[in-house]
Amino acid sequence: MKTFENIDAKSVKQAAALLQKFQREKKSAIVVSGGSEILQLMKERVITPDYVVNLKTIPGLNTIKEERGGFRIGALTTLAEIEEHPAVREKLLILSDAAAEAASPQIRNAGTIGGNICQRPFCWYFRSASFDCLRKGGQICYSVAGDSRYHAILGAGPSYIVHPSDTAPALVALDAQIRIANAAGERVIPLEKFFVLPQVDFKHENILKPGEIVTEIFVPYPKAGSKGFYHKVRERLAWDHAIVAQCASRLGRSRAHPVAGAQGRGISPRQKD
Repeated sequence: MKTFENIDAKSVKQAAALLQKFQREKKSAIVVSGGSEILQLMKERVITPDYVVNLKTIPGLNTIKEERGGFRIGALTTLAEIEEHPAVREKLLILSDAAAEAASPQIRNAGTIGGNICQRPFCWYFRSASFDCLRKGGQICYSVAGDSRYHAILGAGPSYIVHPSDTAPALVALDAQIRIANAAGERVIPLEKFFVLPQVDFKHENILKPGEIVTEIFVPYPKAGSKGFYHKVRERLAWDHAIVAQCASRLGRSRAHPVAGAQGRGISPRQKD
């Protein structure tokens, strides 16, 4: 792992300002919340930051607040906290179920909702230092002729990745909104508009700009009479990424979330039923 400097941020504004400062100085920097994915990517030298800005030291970003109209979930709230929260289980069951399907209990105790929706693709070639794939600036998407179990099955390309988040399809089906902060202020957008398809930009998974940080997710109450489900198909029940995952909300909206397929022939991370 490349040597880096860790900085414990005390506020969102400070963290965003640090990211912008390092960008001006042409230094590489990343933010870390739970850290379960970032550390893996750093060990594989897929990312080699000069600075790591720790968000866990920022107070107030790990809360679940129920208010008129819905829930406000801080970006540092762990997946285990979402899975086990009584009000979330009662009123947003498909989100609770999706969080419960992510990774393993140990990872859910550390992994955050913000990190889950901002994670990088799960692809053998992208996550290996041995392959200079298209996603990392190379010329080839190796999944087309290689191991494509966790890749797209319809459409997609030129990179055939899909987003590996378990909670993202549930949040999109629930019409969630995401709050994004930078040094100058913040903006709120529908979560559906947060993700970027490979046809638009095959090097990025979302619209975050340098210096921007996800701080909060707002999930409105489902419409009266709504019912939903989350179903994940995987090879190993103990821990695995999805082969295919589906989240649907009756009377609301439905999203398919295919994560792999035959011969790497792609499909978008989001598809309306």
